[in-house]
Formats: sequence, C-alpha cells, structure tokens
Amino acid sequence: MRKLRLRGGRRLAHGPKVEPGLQAPNKVSPALGLPVAMSSLTKLPNVGGASAPPSSPFALFLSLPRTPFLSSFTRTLIADPLGTITEDCGGGRKCGSWGSRAATGLSPAALGERRPPTTDMSFRKVVRQSKFRHVFGQPVKNDQCYEDIRVSRVTWDSTFCAVNPKFLAIIVEASGGGAFMVLPLSKTGRIDKSYPTVCGHTGPVLDIDWCPHNDEVIASGSEDCTVMVWQIPENGLVAPLTEPVVVLEGHSKRVGIVTWHPTARNVLLSAGCDNVVLIWNVGTAEELYRLDDLHPDLIYNISWNRNGSLFCSACKDKSVRVIDPRRGTLVVEREKAHEGARPMRAIFLANGKVFTTGFSRMSERQLALWDPENLEEPMALQELDSSNGALLPFYDPDTNVIYVCGKGDSSIRYFEITAEPPYIHFLNTFTSKEPQRGMGRMPKRGLDVSKCEIARFYKLHERKCEPIIMTVPRKSDLFQDDLYPDTAGPEAALEAEEWVSGRDAEPLLISLREAYVPSKQRDLKVSRKNVLHDSRAASAPAPTRAGVSTPASTPTPVSAPSSTTSSSSSSSLAGAGDSGKLEEVTRELRLLRTLVKEQGERIARLEEQLGRMENGDV
Repeated sequence: MRKLRLRGGRRLAHGPKVEPGLQAPNKVSPALGLPVAMSSLTKLPNVGGASAPPSSPFALFLSLPRTPFLSSFTRTLIADPLGTITEDCGGGRKCGSWGSRAATGLSPAALGERRPPTTDMSFRKVVRQSKFRHVFGQPVKNDQCYEDIRVSRVTWDSTFCAVNPKFLAIIVEASGGGAFMVLPLSKTGRIDKSYPTVCGHTGPVLDIDWCPHNDEVIASGSEDCTVMVWQIPENGLVAPLTEPVVVLEGHSKRVGIVTWHPTARNVLLSAGCDNVVLIWNVGTAEELYRLDDLHPDLIYNISWNRNGSLFCSACKDKSVRVIDPRRGTLVVEREKAHEGARPMRAIFLANGKVFTTGFSRMSERQLALWDPENLEEPMALQELDSSNGALLPFYDPDTNVIYVCGKGDSSIRYFEITAEPPYIHFLNTFTSKEPQRGMGRMPKRGLDVSKCEIARFYKLHERKCEPIIMTVPRKSDLFQDDLYPDTAGPEAALEAEEWVSGRDAEPLLISLREAYVPSKQRDLKVSRKNVLHDSRAASAPAPTRAGVSTPASTPTPVSAPSSTTSSSSSSSLAGAGDSGKLEEVTRELRLLRTLVKEQGERIARLEEQLGRMENGDV
C-alpha cells in the first residue's frame, strides 16, 4: 500500500494501493478509496520496474478490493492548498464532519484534519434591532422652500426659528429695532421684501416660542429687556403688527430665553442676561415667581420636564441645575458637566433623565446622559467632533429620538435613547451642502402620518428656510401605530392658578390616526380670564403692561372683579344688536375699566414706594 500524494504537501498514511504509474487526483471517495475522476489520472515515471497500470480505468476499478457499501451520493474529500481536509456535501457546499470516516477506517489524526472553528451564537455580533435604524432625511423641492428671507445675524445661540402646524416664525434683520416674520406654512416660494413683520421691539429679537395651547399666540424676548406676547390673525399678517397683547417687563438686561409651560395654560418662563428667571401668568400679566439667586452667570438654556413640575438649566459656570420653580429651590446640581468653556445645553427627557450637549476641555463636542438622582458620573458620554458650533438638541418624547444640530454645521445627527446600556445609540446622519444658521422643529401633531414622517425640521440658510423631512421607510400605507403613539395635544391640562397651587398634570394626549383635522377644531378653548382671548376684532385691545416689581415684592392676586380681563370677541361685537349680547359686552367693559383702575392704583403705589426708596426714606 502506497501513500497518496495530496495537494498541499500532505500524505495519507493509509489508503488503497495505487499503481506507481498513477497519481491520485484531488478528489478521493472516502468509502471506496477510489479516484473519482478516473479520466484525470496522469502517468508517472515507472520507478523500480513496477508493472504498468491497467489498460483502462474500468480495468483498474475491477482490480481493486470490493467494499461492502457503494452509493451514488457518497461524499468526496477535498484537500485544499493548505492541507485542510473537508467534505463536499454536493452543490459546492462544504461540511466539517466526515460521514464516511468509519467506512475507510481513517482518523482525523491520521489525515491531519483541521476542524473548522466552532461558532458560538452568544459571541456572534448581532445588529441592534430598532425601527428607527433606517430613518432618512430628505429636503423638499425648491418650490416648497421659503426664499429671500433675511435671517437675523445677531450673535446669540438661539434657534432663530419656531414652527407650529399653522405658522412659521423666523427672526429677521430689521432696521431701527427687532422683528420676526410669521408666515403661513402654505406661503412657500419667494417672500416679498415688503411682507409684513411683527416689529414691536425696540431692540433685536433673540428668542421666540409658540404657545403649545394656542397656535396663534407667540412670545418673543429681545435686547430691549422686555418679553412680548402676540396674537397672530388666523389667516396670517396683512399689515405690520406693532401692538402686542401683553408686555412683560421685569428684566434689567436683554432677554434671551422664552419658553412656555408644557401643561399649564398661560404660564410663560423668561430668562435674561441678568441671570434672573421669571415665571409669568400671561393671562393676567402678573409675575408669579422670581428666581434671582440660583444662577451666578449667564443662562444658556432652560427646559421644562414632562409635566412642568421642574426645569433644568445650563449655565456659563459649566453647571447643570434641576430647579423647583414654585419653591424656588435647587433640587440638584452638577458642576462641570462639560469642562469646555463654550456654550452647553440641557434638556429633560420623558423618563426624567437629563440630556446635555457641550464641549470637553480639548474643545471636542460631547453628548451626555445624566440621572438626576445621581449626578456624580454620567450614564453615557460620547464625543462627536471638534467643530466650534454649539449643539442644539431636539427631543421627541414619543419615539425617544434626539436630533442634534450644530450651528454652522451642514448635518443633523440623530440618536435613540434606550433604558439599556450604552443608552445613547447613534442612528444616522443627514448631510447637506449648506451650513445652518438656525433650526426649527414641527410639533408631532403637524406631521404627515400618511408618509411615515416622524420629524420635520426647518433649516435656516443665509437667505432662505428649507424644510427637511425625516421618514421611516414602510411598505404599507396604513397608519403605523408603532411610529405614532398618542402625543401631546393643544389642550392645556391645568389652569395657571391650579399650577401655582401645587398641582401637576401630564400632557393631554391625542391620537394622530385622524390626521389633518381642520385648524378650527384644533384651536384652544381659552378661559374668559385670559387676556389672550381668541379675539379677532378689527380693533385690538391696548397692550397690558406688567409693572416692574422689586425682588422683595410678591405677586398680588387679582381680585374677583378682575376675573375677566379680555376684550369681547368678534362674535360678540358682530351680534351687538342683540340686547342680551349688548348687555354682556357692557358688563365686560365695566369689569375691564375696574381692572384698569385697580392696576393704575397699584402702579401708583409701586411708583411711590420706589420714590421713597430712592430718597432713602425706606
């Protein structure tokens, strides 16, 4: 018995006798020990005077010993160039086991067989499952953009843009004061230079925010140290709007932050460069709370939690704070949340965690997730890049997806937040050519659910605004319940007085299954004591000014006669001929005069007190 010479240099220690004039081919039947392709046998020199091979392959086959088993599907051995012997299971597939080893009597050790490595499924890398893995962004066509808009150039890290299901507001350049433009969403294309603006501020506008409970009410903060609240006509502006409904005066320096309470009606928060946080009841133009000793430096941003019981803030002293506004106390504080000196941001998540963006000591941009119950170390910390622009986070509580936009960047990164480590999961990046100067995000109730749209951004260029749609690819045209859980609706869960008394409530949710509800059905039902009454009369009421109160003063509750502080609605004016409605209008005017008289007396008392303080009498 001679050894078989295999490709790769190995030899089989056992095997059938092969004539010296023959060389075994690559494939050998393990059951028979026979060359499979008999025609591939090649002659070798006759060494040692051995007899010549049989005259035909068939004669060679008959001359070999018989075996007890023969099958047409017998597996064949393949010797690869590395000498590893595996089995061919047919169809080009290779197996690691040798099914006919018992028939040949050959062992793996005798063959020098190298078994394939065993794959343990527990160690196999599996891609994390997420329905948002394939979210992609797509800008709209040019005819659906808002062209020829002079976006503000003021140096302030604000979004410069606010949007709701009816209007798009953009802070623009203005001479002789501050202004912002309010456009109906349907007014796309080129915007005429003479298009009317909201221009009541005497200094540049720094921040704007739409009321979540009324799509026609917007607040603005300016360098003129005031906060103004505006009522936008239902069909948009037809003339410049210069008279606000409410003027809130309480800051001594420019106001850079305005944000509405998420669940309480008419509660507005403002923060200025005087490091003071003020909370207002816009319905009565009253200052509810003044927090002037919790921030030693400039406040970068403020974010309410889900039910509005707390808010978190990011400050220039590199600290992140969680504050109870009604008690005026600091709940928890994390110093040096990000060690870089550039602006940082902090937002509350739906589960109570705090998400921050900032810079490292080496000026690398960072993302971090914090547990307010333990701020010693972040739950997760990721570094992005070394760009200079401040990162603006936009959070979707329904999907737990955070979109991060950098000012001056040309991309939008989005991450999914989960309850399991590593908590922050990168999803994808939308990249465009032009850098962004600001960004606004549409509330969930303004999205097109028929196209699986989960987010829509309004990107500000130097001279235009470009909508960007984030879509989850789905084959079905049916409503996707997993993408659109019930979301916060336009109805307030609490009145301002209830929130002041200590009550908290989660947002009132609505279903998005019935999309494109007419706007009149979505309009907020405003209480009669609200100065932001849904009034669309031709003559707007004169703006109400809140008196400047000293830090020692406390909010004075409005007396019973002043419970009605709004002008009559257009429907009441239209029906003035009716005697009952005429009496109602007369009664409202009488109560309004009483309120004006009371406020005038209060202003006089405050002015008198201020004069005594200046003269040193107090």
